[in-house]
Amino acid sequence: MNQQSKDNQPRKDNQPILPEVDNIVAVGAGKGGVGKSTIAVHLAVGLKRKGFKVGLLDCDIYGPSIATMTGIEGTSPQLNNDRKIIPFDANGLKVISMANFIPKDTAVIWRGPMVHGAVKQFLSDVDWGSLDYMIIDLPPGTGDPPLTLAQTIGVTGAVIVATPQPLALNDAMRAAQMYQKLGIHILGIVENMSYFICPNCNTIHDIFGRGGVRKAADKANIAVLAEIPLNLSIRTNTDSAHVEDNFDKTKNPQIAPILEEMINKLIKQVKFRNENYPKPEPLVVKKS
Repeated sequence: MNQQSKDNQPRKDNQPILPEVDNIVAVGAGKGGVGKSTIAVHLAVGLKRKGFKVGLLDCDIYGPSIATMTGIEGTSPQLNNDRKIIPFDANGLKVISMANFIPKDTAVIWRGPMVHGAVKQFLSDVDWGSLDYMIIDLPPGTGDPPLTLAQTIGVTGAVIVATPQPLALNDAMRAAQMYQKLGIHILGIVENMSYFICPNCNTIHDIFGRGGVRKAADKANIAVLAEIPLNLSIRTNTDSAHVEDNFDKTKNPQIAPILEEMINKLIKQVKFRNENYPKPEPLVVKKS
C-alpha cells in the first residue's frame, strides 16, 4: 500500500482524513466467536438498503472475513490516478478487507506497530469518496486498532456485539468501557445468538442463557439494538455472500424484521448522538 500522495510528498498531519464521510461506526466485541463480523456486514448492507452511501472497512487484521461475506474474496486491489486504493464494489457497497492484500490462508503475524500502520493506511490511502456511513469491523478485544482509530479519525460511535453467556458478556462490557475511555460514544449493543427457535415445533430454546445483555445494557445506560437468534439462513447466506437475502421478508420472515429494526435503531442512535454531542474529533494523547 502506498503511503504517499500524487506529488510523492507525505500526507501532512493537518490534512483531514475521510473528510467526505459523515458517520463512522466501529463494530467491536470483547472476545472472538460472537459473530461481530457478521453483525458488521449486516449493518452495512442494511444501511445501504435504506439508500445510504456506505463503506465497509475490515480492520479485523488477524481474522479478516468480510471479503468472503461480501463476495470479493480473491480479487486484487487497484489504484486510481492519485495512487490511492480503489474500494471494491460489492453490490453498491464500498469494501476494503485485509484478506485482499495477503495470500489466502496465510496467517498474519504482526506486532502492534504494523497493525497500527495498516489501519491508518486503510483510512488515509483508500479513495473512499463521499459516504453517509462507514462501518469498521475491528478485531475483538481491547488492543491497538481501537486506539489507532480513535487517534486517527473522529469516530461517531461504537456498536458492541455480545452473546448471552456471562463470559462473553463480561468481555463485551469491558470493551464498552474501553471505547468510553477513548471518548467514543456507545451507540448500542447487539445480542447475537440470543436464542434458538426450533424449526419443527417453534419452541424457543435459550441455549446460552437469556436476559443478561439487556440487564447489563440497562445498568450501563446502553441501548440494545437487537436480539438476534441463532438462524441457519444467517449462516448460509453470509457464507455464500448473499447477506441481502436475510433482509427479504419472503425468504427469511423470521429474521428480516429483526434486522430491519436493528438498522432503524442504529440510525436513530446516530441521529441522537449527532444532535446532542459535540462533533467527534481524533483523540489527542498527551505526551508525558
